[in-house]
Amino acid sequence: MLISPTQLRAGLRTPFLRGLVPFLLTLLFPALSAADCIPIAEARQHIGEDQCVTGKVFRVKHAGKGLTLFDFCQDSMVCPFTVVVFAHDLKHVGDVSQLQNRVIEIHGPVKEYDGRAEIVLQQSRQLGGEGIRIPPLPKNYDVENKGHYSAGTFSLPKPAYKTSKKRQPAKIPTAIPNDPDSVESSGPPQ
Repeated sequence: MLISPTQLRAGLRTPFLRGLVPFLLTLLFPALSAADCIPIAEARQHIGEDQCVTGKVFRVKHAGKGLTLFDFCQDSMVCPFTVVVFAHDLKHVGDVSQLQNRVIEIHGPVKEYDGRAEIVLQQSRQLGGEGIRIPPLPKNYDVENKGHYSAGTFSLPKPAYKTSKKRQPAKIPTAIPNDPDSVESSGPPQ
């Protein structure tokens, strides 16, 4: 069964095939895909664009609330580019700690945050280069515990401090009612 060029062009108009063809070309010819990527030093000039940025991941660090950052420089404060993975996206990306000391390609919109360029990594298909095949997160991976693994046991949260009810002293009536049978009557004896 032969496909005519007209049928081939019509088939490439579908969104599925339009996205599939570049992906297959990237897998078959990885050297061609690296030519389209820009180095991390040029990322700031492409803010607001969808780009492919390439660089060697110096360190993968876990910040507060499950946030994961890729450092491409030894001093992260002067680095012109960073990659951010939010805690809720880690299950879609995989075990990003495997990317340390690897040259990766990251595809996505380049944004500006805190004076430097960044790309938010939300899905594993945004990765290319040596980062294209990272394993999924282990089932017992605990994002809230800053990337540590937990045994998976459940316990109720403990209160910050123990509260106890204060004891109140017994209330004594201040006014004593008059008793008609009492000895101390104010009138003459009868």
